[in-house]
Amino acid sequence: MSPNYQTFKHLHHTDELLVLPNAWDAHSAVRFQENGFPAVATSSAAVSQSLGYTDGENMPFEEYLFVIRRILASIRIPFSVDLEMGYGSSAGEIAENIRKLIDLGVVGINIEDSTITGSRRTLKDASSFAQTLEQIRNMLWSKELFINIRCDTYILDVENKQEETRRRLQLYETAGADGIFLPCIAREQDIRDALSNTQLPLNVMFIPGLPDPDTLSSLGVRRLSMGPYFFSKTYEQIDTLTKHLFTNKIATT
Repeated sequence: MSPNYQTFKHLHHTDELLVLPNAWDAHSAVRFQENGFPAVATSSAAVSQSLGYTDGENMPFEEYLFVIRRILASIRIPFSVDLEMGYGSSAGEIAENIRKLIDLGVVGINIEDSTITGSRRTLKDASSFAQTLEQIRNMLWSKELFINIRCDTYILDVENKQEETRRRLQLYETAGADGIFLPCIAREQDIRDALSNTQLPLNVMFIPGLPDPDTLSSLGVRRLSMGPYFFSKTYEQIDTLTKHLFTNKIATT
């Protein structure tokens, strides 16, 4: 078992909340490492925007691989990749993409249970997605990889969110997921309900209204992803510094 994979998996099974920053290039990943984060992941939205694309697999996979290679060449800590919908139309194509990541040294992925048609994102059929997940897991049975399933019931604000989430979590756990990611879940009651319906470590995303890290940890949440937060805040500084520059408020000495 590779040390980084072992470390990454262990980080999801302790009493301490794993706060996972999301990088968009090698330099941001290095800065997160230097600031003491035990692991780092990509944000597909941040990487896409940094390369001039919109999120949603509009970024060519080969360009994404280049960024991933540069990050892996620059850090020592465990590294996970936001694989969006898998960049493939079949379990076999997705598994082949995942093999490329594993061969590079990636120890985890996120893959989501929704799809995009035109500009509209909708949930995939839960049973079909679970079957695809099981096929991918079987194809990669000998590989060391933490598969975190992003369940989009809350980010899409579907009807009967709690009930639909319960059903999907049970299907994905049975199909071989290692973790569950529920972006945009925020209410403590909803978090408790999700936790009571899976044995898998639960991952939430940093958004307004989310309980503080200590509360999340006490509830039983095991991973807090920062998503595009650091990326957005970094680039907001360009606007702030530009305004200061043109009002002569930036010191030049």
